[in-house]
Amino acid sequence: MQLKSNQTTGDGNRGRSSMEVTETQPVSQSLFEMAESTLPGAGLGGYSLARDIRLIYSHGQGSRMWDVDGKEYIDYVGGAGALILGHSHPAVIRASQEQMARGAHMFGSLNDVAIRLAERLVRDIPCAEKIAYSTTGSEATAYAMRLSRAYTGRSKILKFEGAYHGNHDYAIVSTFPRETGHYPQGQADSHGQPAATVSTMLVAPYNDLEAVKGIVREHGREIAAIIAEPVQRIIPAKPGFLHGLRKICDDHDILLILDEVVTGFRLGYGGGQDWFDVRPDLATYGKVVGGGGPLSCIAGRAEIIDLADPGKRGQDGYTYLNGTLHGNPVASAATLAMLDELSRDGCYRRMNQYADELCRACQQVLDKYAIPAIVENTGSLWQILFMDKTPENMSDMLNSDQAAMRRLDTGLMKQGQYVLPGVRRFVSAVHTEQDLEETVRGLDDACRAFNRTG
Repeated sequence: MQLKSNQTTGDGNRGRSSMEVTETQPVSQSLFEMAESTLPGAGLGGYSLARDIRLIYSHGQGSRMWDVDGKEYIDYVGGAGALILGHSHPAVIRASQEQMARGAHMFGSLNDVAIRLAERLVRDIPCAEKIAYSTTGSEATAYAMRLSRAYTGRSKILKFEGAYHGNHDYAIVSTFPRETGHYPQGQADSHGQPAATVSTMLVAPYNDLEAVKGIVREHGREIAAIIAEPVQRIIPAKPGFLHGLRKICDDHDILLILDEVVTGFRLGYGGGQDWFDVRPDLATYGKVVGGGGPLSCIAGRAEIIDLADPGKRGQDGYTYLNGTLHGNPVASAATLAMLDELSRDGCYRRMNQYADELCRACQQVLDKYAIPAIVENTGSLWQILFMDKTPENMSDMLNSDQAAMRRLDTGLMKQGQYVLPGVRRFVSAVHTEQDLEETVRGLDDACRAFNRTG
């Protein structure tokens, strides 16, 4: 695929285009030149790929994506897990198009689709008595922390080292540590973070109830909430860990927030709450809730969510939540269509079975080449890790051979698999047996190349 010279420009005039290339130059080369001059690091966020594997995608269909040069990839990134039905699912497209024809955006008042979705989410999310809309997963966790502080009158939040709760100043504390320890003091992950935000975040090692108990004994009267992911990156909660957090919170009048931005409607229709059989006071949702669009929410106890009632403005306890795209009708319509598909009998069984089979087959390939790595999955979340056991915390991850992990993942990308090197990946409901077979063959080729390069 190549751009032709003398293209029509955006205003309809014939002439030289800023994307004009030679007959032999790939489309991506010109686009990367444009990106490098207009975007920091020629990227859209926190991920930067090496030059020999950086990609510009043009479109996706089902479980596949195509880059602008025409190469096809099996997609295991899935929009960071948001596209659980794959790309361009007919039901999601139809619902989105129908709503676009009715109106793409309303603000300041209710819309009918957002109300119908709210009713559905309150019915289907295990802990939900009410929900409050937000736009992104990051916004949802920020609001959940704010509501917790307002409800308890306390200022601090306890999180777990290595946990990703979004991009706001309270979230990016000890999310990307270079070394573990220093508990409960958190480390700022970014320049530009106010010291005050870091000082209000306490940090504990994941899956360590004794460490949490010690921190709570010392700081319990200051802690508004404990926030945890049911599966932290690829690290599953150990049996009893989340139940232990629930008891600690109950014993010390602390709220429990489950960050279900990734696991919600992903591990199963009931998300991490059903998978691990625990009920938080608040839970945050995004990705699948949003249908690939700008929508997220906070769900939980009505007395906490009701602090955001705009009719209480100026009253004691009122907590401000607001956003231009809250309850966006197009994203709401897409989510309703997605939930209809996910609630069909056997959907999660098939998806999780695919992930199990994929991981078993990939482990056989790794063992064949004597590569010291394991394939881990919890439901449809999976990853190849250079370690010898299931990780329990961030220390385990840092002690693994992360350079080797990224090198093998880079080889997989060259074999036509879209994975972000060193990052957890996702199976969708539309991955096929052909995808599985091609993935295993691609891993075989990548392992052969991996061993040749030492």
